[in-house]
Amino acid sequence: TLPGIAGIVLTIGMSVDANVLIFERVREELAKGKGLKDSIADGFGNALSSILDANITTGLTALILFIFGTGPIKGFATTLLIGIGTSLFTAIFITRLLIDWYVNKGGNLNFSTPVTKN
Repeated sequence: TLPGIAGIVLTIGMSVDANVLIFERVREELAKGKGLKDSIADGFGNALSSILDANITTGLTALILFIFGTGPIKGFATTLLIGIGTSLFTAIFITRLLIDWYVNKGGNLNFSTPVTKN
């Protein structure tokens, strides 16, 4: 349904936002001269409150829409709630797991591309 698609699109946007926040915080820590592992740990820690705030407020709104909405509004709210849960899980746990695995394997990440350089 159209409301379900809208919920998926909003969820994808929030997921991208969470990862951008994390990577920007890691880049800031690297710019301060910290090592890669410390920058990753501090970057995730610094981004966590922003990610939680955004997802909790959106989740509460979706919950209110689910409780008081009807038909398509409930479908939108349901899709959004499921998406927020999976987005939080992937941003906080899976992304961290993959980055830590890659760095521990010997990979080098600089969290910068020609587009993101100042």
